[in-house]
Amino acid sequence: MGIVAGLDSSPDFTRIVVCDADTGAVLRQGYAPHPVENPDSGGRLSDVDPQAWLLSLGEAAGGGLLEGVQAIGVSSQQNAVVPLDAQGNTVRPAMIGGDKRAQVAAADLIDALGGREAWAQAVGCVPQAAQPVTKLRWLAKTEPEAALRTAVLMQAHDWLVWQLLGRPVRRTTDRGGASGTGYWSAATGGYRPDLVELALGHQAMLPEVIGPSDAAGTTPEGLLISAGTGETMAAALGLGLGMGDVVVSLGASGSVMAVHPEALVDPSGMITSLADATGMHLPVVTTLNAVRTLRGAAELLGAPDLEGLSDLAMKSTPGSHGLVMLPYLEGERTPNLPHTAGTLAGLRRESMKPEHFARAAFEGMLCGLADALDVLRGRGVSVQRIFLLGAAAELPAVQAAAPALFGAQVVVPQPADYAAIGAARQAAWALGAKQGTLDPRTPPVWQGAAAVVLDPGEDLAVGQAVRQQYVSVREQTHPGAFRA
Repeated sequence: MGIVAGLDSSPDFTRIVVCDADTGAVLRQGYAPHPVENPDSGGRLSDVDPQAWLLSLGEAAGGGLLEGVQAIGVSSQQNAVVPLDAQGNTVRPAMIGGDKRAQVAAADLIDALGGREAWAQAVGCVPQAAQPVTKLRWLAKTEPEAALRTAVLMQAHDWLVWQLLGRPVRRTTDRGGASGTGYWSAATGGYRPDLVELALGHQAMLPEVIGPSDAAGTTPEGLLISAGTGETMAAALGLGLGMGDVVVSLGASGSVMAVHPEALVDPSGMITSLADATGMHLPVVTTLNAVRTLRGAAELLGAPDLEGLSDLAMKSTPGSHGLVMLPYLEGERTPNLPHTAGTLAGLRRESMKPEHFARAAFEGMLCGLADALDVLRGRGVSVQRIFLLGAAAELPAVQAAAPALFGAQVVVPQPADYAAIGAARQAAWALGAKQGTLDPRTPPVWQGAAAVVLDPGEDLAVGQAVRQQYVSVREQTHPGAFRA
């Protein structure tokens, strides 16, 4: 069928993979960092000139990387808002990332619509500081002149696609990216312009949401550009996820994301109902404390790094000699305990050893993510196979404990640029649909990534006992937390 490219513009860099459109085999790759500017007090970018994304893209594509490419898919960081004026010029730098400036704005929006349940019913999620709708509220309150000039709203991948196509009159997005804005409903498949007005103070033009295999357009040079999507949705497409598959992502915080046939409305706000890039849905539950728990334990124990902490934990046994850690170090979102602290229970003389504390940190982190899994299971989400992502997924202590604690087969894929691969797969789908060689309803079948596959086996009963020990401490410390 030809050659396609996938472009992933993350907060820190641009990666490009060039793939065989039929098999998904990666033929060549490009990379370029994004410029660092205007770091906020937390050391993260909060405002970025989107032209920096184009410069990084050009650098990554240098040296003839895209020679022979027939179609490009674009994946990009989620939660980035690019406010444009009526002429298509940026009103201010793009607002990106988990911007804590908007925490008060999130609370304002929740109250303005009538509470968390009202938002869950409206768009499948409750406003958080990072979301575009919340950033708009912050903009209206903090920079009213810029808010007043804002006539068009785009996200990062929308803007990049629009630029690649030469800034046409038609602006597009996909259902995956739209579902994270806070003003598009995965359940109804439509925008809520009233929520844009609630946040920004007036209406604004929003991109047309096109289908998963639709093309956004063709460049003057004849290069097909697919719909594009957010990084989460692109990574799911790159991994080839299907029904029964769940992704547990181990970052500083954690997330659990499943493939499901319908949008889930969760009045508690623990589930964020996203759409994927194929026509399915991606309910997501997040925890605030994942790898930050391990880093804190390593620092306390004097372990040189996470590998050293893992080696120490492997000297202990399942259950950590009765030591239980509730890893709510930064408060917690699942369950909703924003002002709580972590708990260490089961201290006895024989359990007060470094290896038991190390093991308790790993088990606490994984049990917290198992709680998130149970939130999805409780809503009828099938959990048959769990993809474990993040650098910490490679640690022996994680791989030894995760299958039994999660109660399912765990797959640890070989590290790869799955968001860029997913963007390339989307490009191949759009190309094949246009050529008439692929069903517009079904993405191309590409070879799966090499992976380590771990089954709970005989350890399942031991894992259930460890999990019950954790749940018992959680219920004693925070009774009814998951019923609140």
